[in-house]
Amino acid sequence: MRILIAEDEKSLNRIITRQLSSANYSVDSCFDGEEALDCLSFAEYDAAILDINMPKLDGFSLVKKIRAKGINVPVLFLTARDSIEDRVEGLDIGADDYLVKPFSFDELLARIRVMIRRKADVRTSILTCSDLSLDLGSHRVSRGGRDIDLTAKEFELLRCLMINKGNVLSREQIENHIWNFDYEGGTNVVDVYIRYLRKKIDDDYEKKLIRTVRGAGYVIREND
Repeated sequence: MRILIAEDEKSLNRIITRQLSSANYSVDSCFDGEEALDCLSFAEYDAAILDINMPKLDGFSLVKKIRAKGINVPVLFLTARDSIEDRVEGLDIGADDYLVKPFSFDELLARIRVMIRRKADVRTSILTCSDLSLDLGSHRVSRGGRDIDLTAKEFELLRCLMINKGNVLSREQIENHIWNFDYEGGTNVVDVYIRYLRKKIDDDYEKKLIRTVRGAGYVIREND
């Protein structure tokens, strides 16, 4: 899943980016509100973590602008402003959550998982498709009760497919959700990782879950 971090305190920005990357998220980071607005206007994110007191464009104004544009990315305000009035204003203008600094990274990760599940209308942290299961919290993947070891990108790809179970995702949609702006790989990267994932998820099982929809993209589903 792809997340945008907008935080003008560079050391904190780097720490959050590193922590989220270690949790298998693809992360784009920026340091002011105008740059964040550009990112949110031209790329698709699964969540955005925004400071309020940013230069050029503050977080409240940024959220008002993206909501006016119809950009419905889940937003979490991460800020030192802890008054009830600020919390109420942030939520009223369209944010989904509000976390006050200093904060626990475990809590931040949990709140991100909740926002992403809510966006996908998923009620549990354990995603399933037939006998395949993926735990968003522990990152444990198993099929038929047997654990499956995935690389970070393989896990992200499977998470993306399972959150959108039954929906066909184009190669462009998958790439936009899993790789950040810094990626400079080949144009067939999605096909390559689908092949890696199939080898681990499907090859040893009679029932195949990851399907190719010719001319459209890929989908994970239980039934033919």
